[in-house]
Amino acid sequence: MADTVVDEITWENFHRVVNMTSRELQEWLAVEGAGEETEALPDQAGPPLGHRVLEILGKRKADLTHDDVAVMRRVVDKVVGKRGEELDAPVADDRGRRRLMDLGHDPLRPE
Repeated sequence: MADTVVDEITWENFHRVVNMTSRELQEWLAVEGAGEETEALPDQAGPPLGHRVLEILGKRKADLTHDDVAVMRRVVDKVVGKRGEELDAPVADDRGRRRLMDLGHDPLRPE
């Protein structure tokens, strides 16, 4: 078995907080990022961090890089910072929900 650069805790935490599928996230980024003053190409719409999450979701564990792991930890920290360790803190407003969904976390999705 190939050595991986990601530890099991980071892997599990990332997949616990990113509760949207890659398809759902891709569609969300394309729709959410669409607007009069945004990118013309749907594949480029949305925040760069959301696209990095999408890239990571498309990789096998063995193919992750150190940079991918840093992004995974950043996403976990951001989501847990907003929702708490148990992911049960309510999201105050629609804007907060949209920001979390940009990272692949839908706070309205039941666990």
